[in-house]
Amino acid sequence: MEALYLEETDETPGIKLDSEKNIFEFIGKSLPEDVATFYNPILDWLDEYSKNLNDTTEVVFKLDYFNTASSKMILDVLLKLEEFQESGKAVKVKWYYAEDDEDMEDAGNEYSEIVDVPFEFESYN
Repeated sequence: MEALYLEETDETPGIKLDSEKNIFEFIGKSLPEDVATFYNPILDWLDEYSKNLNDTTEVVFKLDYFNTASSKMILDVLLKLEEFQESGKAVKVKWYYAEDDEDMEDAGNEYSEIVDVPFEFESYN
């Protein structure tokens, strides 16, 4: 399966989705002009990946900021991960947040309560 790499910009996160290397990362800020145009290829990639899942999928979220529209798309990504887990594969989310960013920590906690996927939280300076 072909990997999906999107460069980080001022308005969109860097995305690395590579099933062969077992790398799944969302890093940076997410406030794209059109969230559907940005996130739909990611959701499509995850749909394709769901047909041949790795035994373990660990997804890293290291977001500095996301807007309201992005929050719904991030939830859609997390709901796909929940589907992966329901199919019997191991899934884990690593949620990173700046140690002084309570909003991002809270967002991760809220997501962890909505989806049935193990979350690991880690702060950084």
